[in-house]
Amino acid sequence: MTKVGFIGLGRMGHGMAGRYLEAGFDVAVWNRSQAKAEDLIARGARWAGSPADAADGADAVVTMVADDEASRNVWLGKEGAAASMKAGSLVIECSTVSHQHVLDIARELRGRGLVYIDCPVTGLPQAAASGKLTLLVGAEPADLASAKPFLAPIGDVIRHFGAVGTGTVFKLINNLMGAVQIASLAEGVAMAEQAGLDMKLVAEALATGAVASPQVIRHSKRMVARDFSGASFTTALRYKDAAYAVRLAESLLAEPPLVGQAAVEAYAKAKAEMPDDDEGRMIELVSRPK
Repeated sequence: MTKVGFIGLGRMGHGMAGRYLEAGFDVAVWNRSQAKAEDLIARGARWAGSPADAADGADAVVTMVADDEASRNVWLGKEGAAASMKAGSLVIECSTVSHQHVLDIARELRGRGLVYIDCPVTGLPQAAASGKLTLLVGAEPADLASAKPFLAPIGDVIRHFGAVGTGTVFKLINNLMGAVQIASLAEGVAMAEQAGLDMKLVAEALATGAVASPQVIRHSKRMVARDFSGASFTTALRYKDAAYAVRLAESLLAEPPLVGQAAVEAYAKAKAEMPDDDEGRMIELVSRPK
């Protein structure tokens, strides 16, 4: 049976790990809190005592952790996964991390004889649990071909942007644009409320007009109704991704990324007040009357 080590069982990782079980893989899981793994263990996963334990004997190790620091720790820290992986096995980094981190960690792990691809994902937790994620891949073509059997359970669309790091570049662009849209939407909804507009009509017009991106369609009604039920993205995670994206933009563009910087500032305020809450709650920060 093909062995997969899965590290990081948050809102997205939990469903992704479950997909490997459903696909018939031998799955070892590790997370900072074992409680998040209990139902996976009941379904047949093996609890690993460390990232190294999860990676021991694995044909591929998949990570879905919060940020650069967490990624470095689970790969290269004390009892990190890289220490026990066999040469030629596959590293699949699904976490959204910084571009420089991807380049650095890829160089380190390749030096240990491992095959590295960056594979951040887009989609909500429901898509993760049903194997319907879109996978944003940076990899050599031959490495991607080798990885496809391990990608099929978690995603139904693969977008291969080029060499290692390019998948992460696009993910950061995608999430920065999402931050800009949601932050500006919160301000627009707040303006409409304070001006006394018919908010049912506002929500309908936003969701069907020229600015109706998927983010606007999803969040406009939620903001108007102040209904943030259902799993979504937290303000802390969006802030982290936007900050990584602005750092990348500053390294690539001649002019400062002013719009991106404004979104980072908006999310910094949201993170300070409600780090683990749905990012749509940003409306509550900007809707106070003058």
